[in-house]
Parts: sequence; C-alpha cells; structure tokens
Amino acid sequence: MPFDPAVSDTWHVPAEPVPLEGDEAFRGAGAGTVLDFWRYAMPDLRTNTTRGLLAEFLVHRAVGAVERNAEWDSFDVLAPDGLRIEVKTSAYLQAWGQARLSDIRFSRLRGRTWTPEDGVSEARSYNADVYVFALHTARTHSDYDPLDVGQWHFHVAPRALVEATGRASLGLAAVRRLCGDPVGHEGLAARIAACDGRSRPHDGTGAGST
Repeated sequence: MPFDPAVSDTWHVPAEPVPLEGDEAFRGAGAGTVLDFWRYAMPDLRTNTTRGLLAEFLVHRAVGAVERNAEWDSFDVLAPDGLRIEVKTSAYLQAWGQARLSDIRFSRLRGRTWTPEDGVSEARSYNADVYVFALHTARTHSDYDPLDVGQWHFHVAPRALVEATGRASLGLAAVRRLCGDPVGHEGLAARIAACDGRSRPHDGTGAGST
C-alpha cells in the first residue's frame, strides 16, 4: 500500500542541500575538510562509478542544467527546458589490469521508478526523453587522460528509437546503428536537441515538430 504522508506524523522532509565549496571543516578533531573527503571518495576518475558520474557531469554541463538530479531519480540529467536525459557509460579500459580491452556495452536502459510515496514501480520502463551513450575511447593507459574531454564520444538517440529495440542493454554496433556517428562534447548539446522527440506546439513558421 502506498505511503500517505497526509495521514502520518512521521513524514520527514529534508531541507534543500546547501552547495559546498570544499574548504568547510568537519566538526571533530582531525576529521579534515569536505575537500579531503572528496579526494578520498573520488581519487580516480577512471573507476566505473566515478567515470559514470563524470559522463553525467559532462552532459549536465553541455545542456546547461542547473542542479544535479537526486540519485533516486529515474533519469540522470534534467535540462532547463524539462528534457529528461539518461546517460549510459562504457570504456575499453578499466582501473584494474586486463588481458584484453573491455567489450563495449551499455546496460540498464530500462529501470523501475521509485518515489518515497509510492515506492518501487512493478514494471521496468524507459524513463528518459533522450539517451546519451558516452564512450571513453582511450585504448592504452599511456593515452588515457581523464581530464581530456576530447577522449569521449557521445552517441545520442531519442527514447522512441531506444524503446523500439525492446532491449535492456545494447552493444556498440547496435548503438551505432541506432544513433549514427558520434559527436564530441562541443556538439553534444545540439545533438541532444535534435533528438528531442517531445511534441511541441506549432510555431506558425511551418517548422513544427513532433
């Protein structure tokens, strides 16, 4: 049964988060600063979790998003115009030793939604308007530069094309067939806008889209 906050005295609503600068000190002897924690939590931008966050950050910057989504949202980036964007990440190299390069696969295209009121949805669904498949292209560790945005390729597809596959994951060949040629970070915003399949009202110029 869904939780109803209107009939409960124990519904706890958090305050809006306050952006941190990094130099704030934890209260407690020797606990350090927020920057110390960031350095501890994300010392290597090549790890799978952090690399995924980095890809989301690059999309976030490209579309001019204002705030980071909550981690329980059903998509990754909310553009200023309300476009919902899902970011999937893959790479040839990992942060550990490998006998061969990793196969490129983008997983978890469908997911269950969650809200504190209703809990987890019963069915998995495609929950974004646009899907960005972010591939880090470095193939040798000597070339891998986590600060070089030019090492990323971005394939972009509207939800309709991704949903039509019926797949929960896609390999690189399938993504290329779906999306065409990739773009770099400098062309990402325009490609995302071009893949926006949401209905818009006709503007009177003959350029209305669906």
